[in-house]
Amino acid sequence: MNILVLNCGSSSVRFQLIETDSDLMARDEDRCLARGHLERFGDQALVSLQAEGQPPIDRTGPISDHRAAIDLILRWIASDDSRIGGITSLADIHAVGHRVVHGGERFQASVRIDEKVMAGIEECAELAPLHNPVNLRGIRAAMELLGPDVPQVAVFDTAFHATMPETSFLYGLPLEIYQRHKIRRYGFHGTSHRYVAARYQTMRKLRLEDVNVITLHLGNGCSVCAIKNGKSFDTSMGFTPLEGLVMGTRCGDIDPSVVEYLSFRAGMSLTEIDTLLNHKSGLLGLSGLSNDMRTLLEAETVRHDSHARLAIDIFCQRAKKYIGAYFGEMGGADAVIFTGGIGENSPVIRARICAGLERLGLTLDPVRNFEVLPGGGDVSTPGSTLKAFVIPTNEELMIARDTLRAIESASTQS
Repeated sequence: MNILVLNCGSSSVRFQLIETDSDLMARDEDRCLARGHLERFGDQALVSLQAEGQPPIDRTGPISDHRAAIDLILRWIASDDSRIGGITSLADIHAVGHRVVHGGERFQASVRIDEKVMAGIEECAELAPLHNPVNLRGIRAAMELLGPDVPQVAVFDTAFHATMPETSFLYGLPLEIYQRHKIRRYGFHGTSHRYVAARYQTMRKLRLEDVNVITLHLGNGCSVCAIKNGKSFDTSMGFTPLEGLVMGTRCGDIDPSVVEYLSFRAGMSLTEIDTLLNHKSGLLGLSGLSNDMRTLLEAETVRHDSHARLAIDIFCQRAKKYIGAYFGEMGGADAVIFTGGIGENSPVIRARICAGLERLGLTLDPVRNFEVLPGGGDVSTPGSTLKAFVIPTNEELMIARDTLRAIESASTQS
């Protein structure tokens, strides 16, 4: 089955075309036939397309909206220009899997999309006003362009964290606030955390219930997840993706009274404060330079930039703090897993986060840490009782597999 995976952002669409079925999934031999991204919609949108075994195609051109972007992707996939093996027309796209950011308490697993599901996603939009409406645009466009016979599946960022106990997801607010307004911790990056936990399970040849790990998804957005007996037990992001670690432009954990203080003392509106906390803080705000960790590491090393060093130190300290907290909360763990753009590609950051965790049983192997194989692996010393792993995430593959499972489940129930 050829499954198109769509991830729609505010002015972007990322995609992969993945060939998978039950046998390929069992053998871990799913194939990515094509991938790409279309960004900065407008007269000079950026277009990057790449078919398996072919050089990338990079160009600019007019793309007005998500429908136009998805139409371009579909026309390219079905054209001779793509040279994708086995694809001759749109009929060779058998299903579409959509990343949907927020499923609230309603959607606790991936689900085949119908009008009722779309209405539910729209209801959850008040919890993710910047994301769910955009995800819905992608769903509607794909439905219109491919027709009603191609099944569409929603895969929710929040679903993996539905197993968190009340002690993890409730805030210390009056219980009626949660009951009436559903203000609670939902968590995000669930598809990534679930994928790397599953890869760890396969690598270590474990049963699901024996997976007890702390996963760190570190990129422009960052989160930590405590996975106990194969299930999400706690996670750093909360009601929104703002809570938790210091991120590229998000502040992470902060005293809520800062909002009132900024309003009163600095005369800032709620919109201005929201923009400050989400888009002008984190690594960018602390360094005054960039939200890109590579830029900050270079500035620290080459120019001895003290603000860059401070931003990096705070980033690493907060990650270490969560590792320790979750280790205690879970009653111990077997491994810490690094993933995401920073987690996978920065041995320096991994080393700085793990420094001082020797008393928990974790000691990085400096050679392994700097020579990680493409598929990832163990980067701790043989004697470490708490292991450190680097496992590249693949959210698109998880979405494709979930799409297959949801379609097969719906077929069984019908």
